[in-house]
Amino acid sequence: MVIRYLSRSSSVRTATLTLGALVLLSSPVSATEVPAEPAPPPAVPAYSSALLDRPGTQVRPGPGAPGLPGGVSALAWVVADARTGEVLAARNAHRPLPPASTLKSLFALATLPHLDAGQRHVVAGHELARVGEGSSMVGVAEGRAYRVADLWRGVFLSSGNDAVHVLAGLNGGLRKTVEQMRAKARELGARDTHVVSPDGYDAAGQVSSAYDLAVFGKAGLADPEFARYCATRVAQFPAGGWSYPIQNTNRLLTGADGVAPYPGLLGVKNGYTSHAGSTLISAAERGGRTLVVTVMNPQAGGGRAVYEETRSLLDWGFAAAGKVRPVGSLMPPPKAAKTAPGPAHAAGQAALDVAPDDSAWPAVLMVVAGVLVLLAGCVVVLRRRAVTVARRTRAGGAVE
Repeated sequence: MVIRYLSRSSSVRTATLTLGALVLLSSPVSATEVPAEPAPPPAVPAYSSALLDRPGTQVRPGPGAPGLPGGVSALAWVVADARTGEVLAARNAHRPLPPASTLKSLFALATLPHLDAGQRHVVAGHELARVGEGSSMVGVAEGRAYRVADLWRGVFLSSGNDAVHVLAGLNGGLRKTVEQMRAKARELGARDTHVVSPDGYDAAGQVSSAYDLAVFGKAGLADPEFARYCATRVAQFPAGGWSYPIQNTNRLLTGADGVAPYPGLLGVKNGYTSHAGSTLISAAERGGRTLVVTVMNPQAGGGRAVYEETRSLLDWGFAAAGKVRPVGSLMPPPKAAKTAPGPAHAAGQAALDVAPDDSAWPAVLMVVAGVLVLLAGCVVVLRRRAVTVARRTRAGGAVE
């Protein structure tokens, strides 16, 4: 082996450079210089929304769980815990269907924060000009003054499209209101909903889903103003110098037209058009648990079917609570408002939104490598000095 020896000054420079390299290697590297390697995606929970993306009925019964009720003919439905957001069971949860007046729940969520309930407003004729033919009305009249709170009771109790249009005008107009409703739906993670008309009146392309309606119901119950309006059974609606009673059209709440009231019902919103059929968002509380149930377009049983099918699903949900594993969640995924639409997106986004790897192993390996380099430099210096000493000894020289 041939070893090339360095001068003393070269040896010192080598040791100095080696020590400097060790210091640099052991110093933390800025994240902007070398990005941290991302951690592998976490395991997707067994109850991810991927189950809800599938057509048909989804339920995961455990020991002692009751069977789903028979005779539920709705095209789509969802049973969920209104507090945790866990979906206990569902059928065609993300199927796009016309929502009818249940869409007014989204209208309220988007608009209530922007309007003062005590404000008085005199209705102008142009505010009622675009109310659809055959719409449900509460009786708003041109030239008459109403408080905003009166108009909201007209929306929740009588499902008045006339009241919706006046409130939308106060909110900045139909276009602005529709844009706010679309933004609110995205914020809540309700990606099946496309808003065309804020009152839910049949319009080309206007759809929602049983899942999205359950999301709106859950969000509404968390808003005290919304919750108070949707639970109101009877109110007085002004008509100039007098007023007349209006009754909530949700029969599970009032017990009207031969439908028995449901114990513990908190209301929310019902709807009907010839195109959408009957639709209903209902919430009820029992034993410290609150459930939200949505039913869209029953195919049998006439006008009462949406209420009776909701009743049976609520009964099942309370009996099954704690005995079934969730099949999904109503909670929005991280950064829901900024993600692209699509019901299957939630699980993938949750898997991607993870923190970078904070492992210390890369730094440890760099320090070890630096130590080895320093040791190698020291070996070279010591061997060079040993050879120098030997030469000077043979020549009779002194050793420094």
